[in-house]
Amino acid sequence: MSEASFTVRVSVVMLTMNRPQYLDAAIESVRGQSVADWELIIVHDGVDPRIAPVVRPWVEADPRIRYFHRPVPGNIADAMNYGIGKSRGGYIAVLDDDDAWIHSDKLRLQLEQIELRPGILAVGGGAVVVDGSAREALRYQKPADPDECRRCALIANPVIHSTVLFRKEAAEEVGLYDVGLAGYQDWDLWLKLMRQGDIMNLSSYFATYRVWDGGGSSRNVRANAWSAVRIVNRHGRHYEGRVVAMAASLMYLMFAHLPSGVRRRSYQSLSRLKKRFFFPPKLIRNHHGQTAPFFSCFRNHLPVIPATFVRSGPHA
Repeated sequence: MSEASFTVRVSVVMLTMNRPQYLDAAIESVRGQSVADWELIIVHDGVDPRIAPVVRPWVEADPRIRYFHRPVPGNIADAMNYGIGKSRGGYIAVLDDDDAWIHSDKLRLQLEQIELRPGILAVGGGAVVVDGSAREALRYQKPADPDECRRCALIANPVIHSTVLFRKEAAEEVGLYDVGLAGYQDWDLWLKLMRQGDIMNLSSYFATYRVWDGGGSSRNVRANAWSAVRIVNRHGRHYEGRVVAMAASLMYLMFAHLPSGVRRRSYQSLSRLKKRFFFPPKLIRNHHGQTAPFFSCFRNHLPVIPATFVRSGPHA
C-alpha cells in the first residue's frame, strides 16, 4: 500500500518522549483497528536515541504510519498541535505512547456516532487502569450523556484523552490545545468545544490507562496545579459548579506544594482513590467486576491528580 493508494479519514496522533518500552504495543493496537482509513502520526520530542529504532520498522512496514522527530521538545499542547498540523484526516484520535487501544472497533463505533450526529464534536469511552506490568487494577468510564458531560465538565475532565475522537475543524475553530498551559490542555480543549457543541462517551472500554512509577518533578507538578486553577477561572462562568471546582483546584495546588517524597509515595493510591471515589457505581468496576462507591457529581473533581502523579515526562 502506497501513501497515494488510501484515503485518510482519521488521523491518530501519538506523542512520545523518553519512554520507548510501550511503543510497540501502542502502535500495534492502532494497526489492529477494524477500519483501515487511518494514519498514525508519531511525534517524537527530544533526543532519546531509543525511540527511532522502535518506530522505523513500523514506518517501513505500513505507509499509514508517519514519524516526525523534533529534537527541541515542546509541551503537550505544542506537540499535539504540531501533529494535528501534519494530519490529513477530518477526525483526530489520540493515543498516549504508554497506553494501548483494547477494542478493535473503537474507531468504527466512534465514527458511527460522530458522523450521524453533527452536533457531537468529540466522542470518548472507558479505560482500563493497568500498572507497569499491564496488570489490571480497575475499569472506569466518563458520563455518556452530553448533558451530563456538560454538567460535570468544570468539576472533572469529561473525556479520557487516549480514548477520544474529535472533529479537527471544530478543534481548529476554538484554537486547538493551549500552548500557554503547563498541563491539562486536553481538559481546556473539551471545555472550549462544549461551548460550540456536545461531547459524549460510549460505554465500551477503549484503552488501557497505565499507572506506573514515573511522576513529574516538583516544578511540573506545581505548574500543572496552577493550570487547573487557570482553567477553572477561565471557563467558570460557562459551566456549573464553579465554586466547588475552584475550591478543589486550590486544594490540589496545596497538595502540589507538599514535599516530593510525600507525593511520590501517594500518587498511585491517590489515582486509584480518585477513580473509585469520583465516578458512579455504573461507571467504575475493579478487576473483580465489583462496583465502587460514589456520592455525587460534585465529588467528581480533582481532575488533575492522576495525570501528574502517574505519568512521566512533559507528554504525560
